[in-house]
Amino acid sequence: MSLLQKLPYALARPFLFGLDPETAHELTMASLARTQHTPLALAYCADRVSDPVELAGLTFPNRVGLAAGLDKNARCIDGLAGLGFGFVEVGTVTPKAQPGNPKPRMFRLPQANALINRLGFNNDGLDAFIANVQQSTFRQRKGASPLLLGLNIGKNAATPIENAVDDYLICLDGVYPHADYVTVNISSPNTKNLRALQSDEALDALLSRIAERREVLTKQHGKRVPLFVKIAPDLDEAQIEVIAATLTRHAMDGVVATNTTLSRDAVKGMPHAEEAGGLSGAPVLAASNRVIAQLRAALGKSFPIIGVGGIMSGADAVSKIQAGADVVQIYTGLIYQGPELVTQAAFAIKKSR
Repeated sequence: MSLLQKLPYALARPFLFGLDPETAHELTMASLARTQHTPLALAYCADRVSDPVELAGLTFPNRVGLAAGLDKNARCIDGLAGLGFGFVEVGTVTPKAQPGNPKPRMFRLPQANALINRLGFNNDGLDAFIANVQQSTFRQRKGASPLLLGLNIGKNAATPIENAVDDYLICLDGVYPHADYVTVNISSPNTKNLRALQSDEALDALLSRIAERREVLTKQHGKRVPLFVKIAPDLDEAQIEVIAATLTRHAMDGVVATNTTLSRDAVKGMPHAEEAGGLSGAPVLAASNRVIAQLRAALGKSFPIIGVGGIMSGADAVSKIQAGADVVQIYTGLIYQGPELVTQAAFAIKKSR
């Protein structure tokens, strides 16, 4: 049992921040995995704010979720569910296990409440991921609306970009029976050429194949699982217009905006600022909100948008909703603010309406 569970996060954070960022992450996730099905989970569980919303044919118990990337292997779904989230997204998973990029590959920028990572979809592969999802027990719990589970899929680094669709289809086949929704991640900056899939022709071809496969899977499994596409914040208005039109053309159910940024404008001169990788945390808030607002204008009022990027407070969460998001996700904010941020953000959004 780690200090994260024994002590309020304000006391645990100095210990965790004294460790290498990836070591601290692994320690925290290992602790969650060990304790999530034991009475020790009561030490970190929180009451979930009730603020249900209908989106993409699903009922979200509240509007605050966990972003993909924290639990890449779906080991800690039940522990994370206990933190008060309305939905949890795990992954990104790839067909085959892969180690990701060389270490060190995570860097804190405390002055900016930010992280840079170049992990590179490190994960244990699709089979292990599905086995972990199947072991989770959250759907068996009684009471309020069940927490929703999103499964995030990507491509292996060794797969040529021209064959990327094959990896996405393999993953979609595997996760489809187990997901409340599936997110197609085409926006990580840490897999070579992945963001090229956001371009007009490449995105059209990818989503066409995914939409076709979804129709087959719908008949096979007797259920239609919503599909979301995760995009980058480093897009101009013209690119966003094209993406919006393509999402609509292929009947995608929603968009996740946004992933990490390659921009370093907000962190120039800080230690680690020039490390390669995606920047997350507070500096991404404005860029993410800009993309959300432009997507909302392009897609209309009813198209589901999950807003993510830079939420460090309840007010930040509300700003995403005001920009046009329907629900939000957090990740880096958990590292800097602790699990209390989940409840704070959910309450703030509920109160703002």
